Amino acid sequence: QLQLVESGGDLVQPGGSLRLSCAASGFTLDDYAIGWFRQVPGKEREGVSCISKSPSNTNYASSVKDRFTISRDNVKNTVYLQMLNLKPEDTAVYYCAAKPDYYGDPCEVRPHDFDSWGQGTQVTVSS
Repeated sequence: QLQLVESGGDLVQPGGSLRLSCAASGFTLDDYAIGWFRQVPGKEREGVSCISKSPSNTNYASSVKDRFTISRDNVKNTVYLQMLNLKPEDTAVYYCAAKPDYYGDPCEVRPHDFDSWGQGTQVTVSS
């Protein structure tokens, strides 16, 4: 059974950094694109970043570009989201999600494109 587990969420001060992990079990990440999304209560889920089967194909929301970096380690079957210079508006529950990707095409951070979701990890940016 395909399962994704997020970790790394925490309370951090503005300007701080965190690294989120998305660990896969029940399948190998090699043929999947992975996306990171976030959601705050009362708002729609927002795309943050995605990485295709080809690790050079990444995409970022404009609000996080130049601050967040997505990467994948297929040996560890894990995708990471390195977040720098965090702002209070980054506060949200962060989810990772997977979709089949056989050709390594560029990905888009659209929630409805992704099939399998993790349970989320809370990131709170506050002084």
